Amino acid sequence: MLLKKTLLFFLLGWAMGESMGFQDPVKPPPAVSTRYGSKGFQFSTDDGLYRLQLAGRLQFRFATPADQDPITYDDFFEQDQNLFKINRARLKVGGHAHKPWLTYYFEYELSASRILDFRVMVAKWPWLSFKIGQWKSEYSRERVISSGRQQLMERSIINRPFTLDRQQGASVYGRWDGGGLADFNYHFLVLTGTGIGARTNDDNHLMYSGRLQWNVLGEGVDMSGSALNYHQKPTASIAWAGTTNTSPYTRYSSQGGGQLTGFENGTAGQYAMDQYLVETTLMYRAFSWHSEYHRKNIFDTNNDRLSRLQGWFVQAGILLNAAASENSAPKLELAGRYALFRPEMRLQENNEEEYSLAFNCFFNDHLNKLTVDLTHFDFEEKSVNREASGWRFRVQYDFSF
Repeated sequence: MLLKKTLLFFLLGWAMGESMGFQDPVKPPPAVSTRYGSKGFQFSTDDGLYRLQLAGRLQFRFATPADQDPITYDDFFEQDQNLFKINRARLKVGGHAHKPWLTYYFEYELSASRILDFRVMVAKWPWLSFKIGQWKSEYSRERVISSGRQQLMERSIINRPFTLDRQQGASVYGRWDGGGLADFNYHFLVLTGTGIGARTNDDNHLMYSGRLQWNVLGEGVDMSGSALNYHQKPTASIAWAGTTNTSPYTRYSSQGGGQLTGFENGTAGQYAMDQYLVETTLMYRAFSWHSEYHRKNIFDTNNDRLSRLQGWFVQAGILLNAAASENSAPKLELAGRYALFRPEMRLQENNEEEYSLAFNCFFNDHLNKLTVDLTHFDFEEKSVNREASGWRFRVQYDFSF
């Protein structure tokens, strides 16, 4: 009985002590500040350890007689329609957690119910950073530039056969700035190599890719199309990239692995792919320049056949009213591109060409812009004595928030 009374007295005393504040002090949660910037709505704790950014992007497009690039000879005669559509509807989430240099990023395509990007980055040092997850492989500048920050409405006909697109894996990257000409960005990637959303690998081989960018004038060019800010001094870069992989696929896209025209559905490790590119970029005053040269070898191990592909494009633009930012008027830009693709280098007279002209009206840079483009396609397949050509007209409104 005495033990029960003693225990009851102890518990009663402890409860009274808690109610009177005789407990260990609890650290209050840090205050959260809110602001809006170029990356959307931003929520940050005052201690700087946590940040959440929310943004969205919508693209509305009209196209005639078709929206997609022609891929085969028959496309010139089968695509005949006027089309209005929501081309992209994206939700973006990014920021950092626990440490300012431990960052994360998610991107979701609402119209297709597809996760595009999900990655975590350790970016404590500018010269040495790490990344893991799924993202657009840092191979070609044309593909890495966001679809909301492109100079022309879409990427060139070269993108489809040569892009690595989104892959899952890990990478080491950074910028080494030794001063003056000794300024480089590098990326080394080890990837599964079976495309976006892959849950398995087809064999025990991984995709290896590397990119070295020399910032010729001591500062790199931003991964964005158009010279929207007047560049008093020129900025330029030259980049080299290469990739090797074996898989059932000969190309990649936002839908995953697939096949180029003329290739059968593959089996595990059927296609050994090696490719490289050389790339140049320049922005000076209101002028911008971008070019890429691609080569790709595909060896079909099942049929003992080697295919060699080649492609290149040049693209340039000029801001027509460079002083617009001073009076808050919309910025106007005229841009053009020429692209040439040779799907098999042994067939010298088989070529696919693209001539594009675009006009941009930037109400708030790339966050709010209107684009009109006109494109002429010319396909020659002289190995089978046929050719086709056609025009395409498109209008697009791009809105980010």
